[in-house]
Amino acid sequence: QVQLVESGGGLVQAGGSLRLSCAASGSTFSINRKGWYRQAPGKQRELVAHVSSDGTTNYADSVKGRFTISRDNAKNTVYLQMNSLKPEDTAVYYCNVKTDVMGRRGDYWGQGTQVTVSS
Repeated sequence: QVQLVESGGGLVQAGGSLRLSCAASGSTFSINRKGWYRQAPGKQRELVAHVSSDGTTNYADSVKGRFTISRDNAKNTVYLQMNSLKPEDTAVYYCNVKTDVMGRRGDYWGQGTQVTVSS
């Protein structure tokens, strides 16, 4: 089992920045991918970015060049630095980790943190 605690959401004006944090605890040794998803009202949850255990990153086209995902393995924490925010980035952002223990896969979610970008 993995527990995730997110922080860092809030209200920001367009063009501003925010940094989200997600601290993992529990069976963190089993994590092989950490990422961020978001869900806007009336829309499906979508991938924002993820980083694999080998350091490979992947970003949604809509955030490339503006958002950066990073991790601090010593702190079991993953970050999402969001710059040049746009009103369309407004959503609830969820931290996600995927685990693999001898082929048994797991999928864990944070509680979500609201990001609101005003125009």
